[in-house]
Amino acid sequence: MPKTYQANELTGIIKIDADKCKGCDTCKSFCPADAINGAYGATHEIDNERCLQCGQCLVNCPFGAIEDTVDVVDQVIEKLKDSNTTVVATVAPAVRVALGEEFGMEPGKLITEQMYGALKKAGFKIMDVNFAADNTILEEGTELIHKIQKYVLNQSVEGELGPLPQFTSCCPAWVRYMELYHPNLRQHLSSAKSPQGMAGPVAKIYGAEEVWKVQPEQIFCVGVYPCTAKKLEASRPEFTAAADYWKKKGHTATYQDTDVVLTTRDLARLLKKLNIDVRNVEPAEEKDNPLAEYTGAGTIFGATGGVMEAALRTAYFVLTGEELGELHFEPVRGLKEVKTAEVPIKLKENGQEITLKIAVVHGTKNVEPLLAEIEAGNSPYHFIEVMNCPGGCVNGGGQPINPMGTSWTGKFKAILPW
Repeated sequence: MPKTYQANELTGIIKIDADKCKGCDTCKSFCPADAINGAYGATHEIDNERCLQCGQCLVNCPFGAIEDTVDVVDQVIEKLKDSNTTVVATVAPAVRVALGEEFGMEPGKLITEQMYGALKKAGFKIMDVNFAADNTILEEGTELIHKIQKYVLNQSVEGELGPLPQFTSCCPAWVRYMELYHPNLRQHLSSAKSPQGMAGPVAKIYGAEEVWKVQPEQIFCVGVYPCTAKKLEASRPEFTAAADYWKKKGHTATYQDTDVVLTTRDLARLLKKLNIDVRNVEPAEEKDNPLAEYTGAGTIFGATGGVMEAALRTAYFVLTGEELGELHFEPVRGLKEVKTAEVPIKLKENGQEITLKIAVVHGTKNVEPLLAEIEAGNSPYHFIEVMNCPGGCVNGGGQPINPMGTSWTGKFKAILPW
């Protein structure tokens, strides 16, 4: 297979330890990209060029033989000690329902204020990625509205738009899967960046100038995510929007929007190295921080169907002038691997009725039949959400590992308590 990474991208994030591997094939059953080689009973290895860096093999290996090779914990601690550096933690919604598990708390326990307190004690400034998720909703929802206006209502819309159906673009493992295995369909991906892709520039532009009042070069942006693939995403060379913006204003520094990424497990190790226990810290709030304000729509990004439901709320309200029920949409909720629904919409300007057809998929391999429909030209859908990991981000490759089996169901229910 040809090289599948751009220059300077992180590669080989997920690796099998040959000394620990038993050749049991469990990892193969969880790999969405068939990227693991080795006969049953023989030592396995990962084909890095096929790998999505999603870490599903890691969190499901029964022998602890698979590791995350990108360890930046000590680097972040050194930055925290540097008085000339403002270290900003951009924290994803699924982290706050998993971090406590690393400290002996019940899986799925929501500890937002304790997490804030621990981050502040460590020396971090905080930007909540729920805020960035709300930004993503506005961008992705608006893009969907424009496509409906153009392709369904035959209205004139300015700007270039990709075709329908529109795919969500916030899961980096899914985006890489699309790029590697269905590059002819890439134009169906939303043009909106992921919440991480939006959080870094906001922190280093608005945050630098208006919130923390420091030079952007002084900000070291640390993404905290439930996802090992976020480490790859942060290293993509196109994600330098903040540096590009500041260069137009006379700055010369070049840097990534998000400098490094910590997984939930990484953050727990960092806090333990600093002798900070989330069970004992003083809970904290971010009442005066505009970058820590968010809606419930941003919160539900961490579970399958959450992005779809959040975007639907925006699209439905803009097109109809009414709220989507009681701000929830049951058909996209739950753990069915592929969920489909039809959303009747009565346009506010003329009363015309249209039907928006949607699908929600978790577990990347499950999207293949939907991709085949698009390639055949007979897809019935307008909008499709795809999350690589079962249940969504709550079961990401950077989440706590329960030796007796995955604990993702508890975290899922903490975000969406159905």
